[in-house]
Amino acid sequence: MYTNLTGLIEISRHYGSMKDYVIAGGGNTSFKNETGIWIKGSGTSLADITGEEFAFLDRRILREIYTKNYNSESVIREAEVKADLYRACHPGVKVRPSVETSLHELINYAFVVHTHPTLVNGITCSNNAEETIQRLFGDSALYVPYTDPGYILFTKIRDLLFTWRGSHSHDPKMIFLQNHGVFVAADRPEEIKELYASMESVIRKQISQFPPTGDIEIPADITRILPALRMIFSGDIVKLASVRNNALAQHFLTDAGTFEGVSLPFTPDQIVYCKARPVYLEQDSPEAIIDECRQKVSAYCTQYGYMPKIAGLKGYGILAFEDNIRSVDTMLDVFADWMQISYLADYFGGPHFMAERDITFIDNWEVENYRRQVAKAAAQVGKAENKIVIVTGGAQGFGGGIAESMMAEGANVVIADLNGEKGLEMAGALNKNAGRNTALFVKTDVSDSDSVENLIRATVKKFGGIDAFISNAGILRAGGLDEMSVDTFELMTRINYSAYFICAKHASGVMKLQSAYRDGYYSDIIQINSKSGLKGSNKNFAYSGGKFGGIGLTQSFALELMPYRIKVNSICPGNFFEGPLWSDPEHGLFVQYLRAGKVAGAKTIADVKAYYEKQVPAGRGCLVSDVMKAIFYVIGQEYETGQAVPVTGGQEMLR
Repeated sequence: MYTNLTGLIEISRHYGSMKDYVIAGGGNTSFKNETGIWIKGSGTSLADITGEEFAFLDRRILREIYTKNYNSESVIREAEVKADLYRACHPGVKVRPSVETSLHELINYAFVVHTHPTLVNGITCSNNAEETIQRLFGDSALYVPYTDPGYILFTKIRDLLFTWRGSHSHDPKMIFLQNHGVFVAADRPEEIKELYASMESVIRKQISQFPPTGDIEIPADITRILPALRMIFSGDIVKLASVRNNALAQHFLTDAGTFEGVSLPFTPDQIVYCKARPVYLEQDSPEAIIDECRQKVSAYCTQYGYMPKIAGLKGYGILAFEDNIRSVDTMLDVFADWMQISYLADYFGGPHFMAERDITFIDNWEVENYRRQVAKAAAQVGKAENKIVIVTGGAQGFGGGIAESMMAEGANVVIADLNGEKGLEMAGALNKNAGRNTALFVKTDVSDSDSVENLIRATVKKFGGIDAFISNAGILRAGGLDEMSVDTFELMTRINYSAYFICAKHASGVMKLQSAYRDGYYSDIIQINSKSGLKGSNKNFAYSGGKFGGIGLTQSFALELMPYRIKVNSICPGNFFEGPLWSDPEHGLFVQYLRAGKVAGAKTIADVKAYYEKQVPAGRGCLVSDVMKAIFYVIGQEYETGQAVPVTGGQEMLR
């Protein structure tokens, strides 16, 4: 017999890391000895669970629940049961004990692992579930017809087990729950794994063709659809949206009749994360799809009293809408499982959906509402919480600092950069500490229209739209008229000036679509300009000229786009001495300016740096934190557009 949590943690993480068994932190595990039981706390994830995330309860007190009479009204009853579970907890328990605790205590094996394997649910969510389980597993398994979760399910299994024990010398090691999954129990973790492996092998032999796999390219005009749908599916706050397309999705999106196969939920988890009913959209042009969506969402809200969360869009894929991108990804995982279950159920008599009464119960059950709250819980709300922000040149330097700051303030950041290695490295680093937000890298040449169009498309597919586009990418090659080649001048103009036009052109199309379908919604195009855009720069005319031109674009774009509630502003930082633009030992500006003789009398890089620091009344170079204050200022207000905001420490002042 195990005397510590090592085995429980190992088996929990083993199945918790397998999406085919556990989705969105679901499932449950426990270990018990003669006096106590350790069980996963509500709202925790099996994939990375720690010892402190198991509730530890006294089995003697738990057994009182066996015979206790509770209130007949479900809300009062579940509150009474919850109070008794807390009463059984040992002092120091920091997590809420699972509603399944009494059920796990009831099963006479040391380890119990409850999961929702897709293969198993292909049977338990079918019309022939009971007879199929009896045929495949005989009297080694117990079948439980669908029963409300919580205390009612406990009493149902308690009574079935008492009957079972009258004719068997041991408890079943497999308990199949209609429309809910399976409990596997044994005295050793190794035997749990053996039982699951054997179960899967038996079921696989019954299936001649498994659900189709393989991603399918999403049509390019999704950028003309999803930003509008994102707004239509939003309630009080603007939601995030994402689309996935694959062979299985296209199977169910063939027509409305085929989509009926996933029109209602099979399991409680599907209701918790995706609500009970997805919407099917089948029109064949962006305008017609948007109009169809408006009508169907309006009718849905009138009928059910809440917004839908999942839509199937014929020819495009499955769409999910939620308050944060982590929840969106979870919903798409859950609905992928939903489709697989429906496909597999056809081998066992066809799909068996949850009944309307059972759907309503789950949707209003206090325990599931608690799970929703835990799933959506986040750290302190940031200044850019859940906004979708593209940062060009975001792999390093100023752009990297902006991307990092945006992530820290809750934004979902798309890093657009030509440096693939640095871009992936930056996205990976940001995602290590992410909360409900995420970072995405898209390799991008900002001077190429097709590349920027791909950036916009990738952003819309992943997040549903664009809230702020920060045009930061730029290059600087110093030199006077005698030194500057035409090729270098044209390269700098293409990156520092023309690219800003290309980015604004493609980003504004998405932003216009968003504002058209949500009153009071504002978005931002922000150019990271320079103090050199406010005043000419000696032997730096190519850079300064491009930046001067950028402010002209900003003012002109602002006039054109403000009617669509798109604000356009430039931020003009002073010198960022710590970044690679200035400090790179081979190509940085300190080296370039020293070689170009831009600073009279300078003999070393230190001389050049000291010269530029003395030009700043504030006595130092500009920092990313200085620029972020300006960025959040222009994002946070609605009345300012077309401005060139100086962040120069007083070195350059507006006139």
